[in-house]
Amino acid sequence: MKQLLILSGKGGTGKTTVASAFIELANAKAFADCDVDAPNLHLLMSQDTKSVKKDFYGMDKANIDQDKCSSCGICFEHCRFDAILQEEGRFIVDDFACEGCALCYEICPEKAITMVPCVIGDLEFYKDDKVFSSAKLRMGNGNSGLLVSEVKKQMKENKIDQTKLAIIDGSPGIGCPVIASLSGVDLVLIVTEPSLSGMSDLKRIVQTSKKLQAKPVICINKYDTNEEITERIKVYCQEEELAFVGLIPYDMHVIQAVNQGKNIVEIDCKASAAIKEVFENTIKHIF
Repeated sequence: MKQLLILSGKGGTGKTTVASAFIELANAKAFADCDVDAPNLHLLMSQDTKSVKKDFYGMDKANIDQDKCSSCGICFEHCRFDAILQEEGRFIVDDFACEGCALCYEICPEKAITMVPCVIGDLEFYKDDKVFSSAKLRMGNGNSGLLVSEVKKQMKENKIDQTKLAIIDGSPGIGCPVIASLSGVDLVLIVTEPSLSGMSDLKRIVQTSKKLQAKPVICINKYDTNEEITERIKVYCQEEELAFVGLIPYDMHVIQAVNQGKNIVEIDCKASAAIKEVFENTIKHIF
């Protein structure tokens, strides 16, 4: 099974719109949303079945047994993350601040502190004639890279037989979730935009992809909003010997489609036609 990952160096470039269009055009039998901090692919992908959900556990976090605690304050004094709070003479743990280092557990003279499993995210997948894997990291938690790896693993383990192509909607930036998304993919489509920040972040994600030995190809969304920078991006691609797979114009029909929860390829418009051309050019690089 080939894996196509769709990324952007920054948020708001139209990455998920392109990803949902590719899933429809490819009639993909396996796809995933690896933007676990803010998943939104499900808004554009209708599902006929109920999802299967399960908890995702991160590092254990401290818990204070109030019946055993003598309120000596040693844990409060030594916690470097200010995760021990004092309320009305009692000491309690702030789960959002606790990093699971277990120092308080080791130094508590009353053995009143235990390290307990902590749910930090929610894994979810749909399966009928297709498999859609997703997850959402709970507020204030880390380990997003590990959760992304679980999303991909879940997609692979539940894939339909004879699935030839999996399409993965990644997250913006170059952090842990992007690095985890890049692992093991066959091709990366980077969706950029013609702005100074867009071009700067494009260069960073290209460098990241290359270091992780993932082949990148480039397309520019809303290219006609700044044609000068569009040309600069095309020159950059030529200089770096990056495959350029197309231009997508700014089109109000895209906004209307997203607001209605529709896939852009369902609509006859300039952006839809351009995305279809980008899709055809991209697929040539993976098969």
